[in-house]
Amino acid sequence: MRAREERGAGGETGLQRVWVWRLIAGRLLVAGLLFGVSVLWTSGLAPGAQEARRLGGALPFAFVVLGLSAAYALALRFTRAPLRAQAAAQFALDALLVTWLVWVTGNLYSPYTALYILIVSAASFFLGARWALLTAVGCAALYTAAMLGLTAGWFGGGRGLTMSSLAEVAQVTGLNVVAFLVVGLLAARLAERQTLSEVQMREATHALVSLRALHERIVESIRSGVITTDLERRVYTVNRAAEEMTGYAAADLRGQDVSILFGNLKERVEESLRSAAEGHASPRYEAECLTPEGFLVKLGYNISPLSSEKGETTGLVITFQDLTDIRAMEETSRRQERLSAVGRVAAGIAHEIRNPLAAMRGSIQVLRSELPADAPERELMDIVLSESDRLNRIITDFLTYARPRKFSLAECDLREPLRETFALLRHSPELSDGHRLEEDLPDEPLPALADAEGIRQVFWNLTRNALKAMPDGGTLRAEMRRTAPGSVRITFADTGRGMTPAQVERLFEPFSSSTTGGTGLGLSIVYQIIRDHGGTINVRSREGHGTTITIELPAKQG
Repeated sequence: MRAREERGAGGETGLQRVWVWRLIAGRLLVAGLLFGVSVLWTSGLAPGAQEARRLGGALPFAFVVLGLSAAYALALRFTRAPLRAQAAAQFALDALLVTWLVWVTGNLYSPYTALYILIVSAASFFLGARWALLTAVGCAALYTAAMLGLTAGWFGGGRGLTMSSLAEVAQVTGLNVVAFLVVGLLAARLAERQTLSEVQMREATHALVSLRALHERIVESIRSGVITTDLERRVYTVNRAAEEMTGYAAADLRGQDVSILFGNLKERVEESLRSAAEGHASPRYEAECLTPEGFLVKLGYNISPLSSEKGETTGLVITFQDLTDIRAMEETSRRQERLSAVGRVAAGIAHEIRNPLAAMRGSIQVLRSELPADAPERELMDIVLSESDRLNRIITDFLTYARPRKFSLAECDLREPLRETFALLRHSPELSDGHRLEEDLPDEPLPALADAEGIRQVFWNLTRNALKAMPDGGTLRAEMRRTAPGSVRITFADTGRGMTPAQVERLFEPFSSSTTGGTGLGLSIVYQIIRDHGGTINVRSREGHGTTITIELPAKQG
């Protein structure tokens, strides 16, 4: 038991001290009960008033116990003596006091003899098996000495002792001594078993705690998201990977319906439980999860039943992975295949269109020069010339995309193209008073093997698109950082109109619908330039909350 734990002198815990306080309080309680019984007997209010002479010793006994308890409390409060030594001393004095009380009553059949058994039992509880045996032997010796003294008149005669014979004294004393020793043996045995049970319990508790900690570490170290729910699909536990993938903290998800992450799961849960009952593999599903920041994350997941020890289904286990990057790579591959096919066909067509377009434009210019300055036909011909120029620019952009020029890679500081772009942008007519431009560039150079003109074109197209997405004004912020020894991250974030997930998905395709007008070829060329540099470009956008474009480019290691 906790009261018997020992950690060396001065090493007892506060809990052990509490148990010693309880020992003192218990002793006071027993003394108080004896005092009350003594008062009743001496006042003649209870049966046996004729025995008051024999029981009157309880009154001084109670006062002595009260005084000793005060001394014990002071010693416990103000000394550093080992608690086991203090408890042993208290039990020794208890045995002497009970012996004195038995002698005072002067009777072989003193009712206070039972107090010896209480002392032995308490000693086993507080001090353990060895002290239980020692206390039993000590009590037996003190009781035997008291009986011998009373019989032989060592203490001033028999003091009213009435005995029929020495045989009766020997019989009663022997029975009581045997009783003390038997109680001591039983108490010692129980104390040993209790100690063994406590050791086993502590070992089992430690093993369970270690096993639980191991399971928690395993679950936390899994790079797949793991969420457990009850049968009502309320979230119960969330591992760290799930927090990282979804952007939600475990405390925010706990108790919420899991549909906040995966949508309505009723039919899919039923299908998964049915597959598990039939011994089939759990079906695989996909869902789109909206993070607290408003970004869309694609998750692939499966559902398994959570069973109790009895085999009853008590909840669900949902394991999932972030498929956003994988789906982006797949979409990139499909886009490249489509663009490659379209580019090969359309490049030839565009080239063939350009020649007759030039002939048509030349003919219109000749006809226009022959008309009077105030002729109404001149306005129509101006429109034809303007549209032919616009068509020529579209073809030029498309040919640039379909047959990009060869890059001339050279070492350059990636900060310079961005600075030049922002310098041009500040003098651009597209910039209004409501627009604010912010640059956050590192102090140290960021050298890279790149085509400066191509990188400048990327920055120019992205910043102009950002301005067009903010027709009523807003903030465009560009940030450049070295994220690893061989990588540089450039981020463009605007506070414009944003895009829908469908628009983001088709953003870099040629001639895709654009929120900013134009042909949509500019961002296709941006994507191709970044790809040819061995980099990546990612877009995160939320309609009405702006767009963030992140570019990762390989950098020269310093």
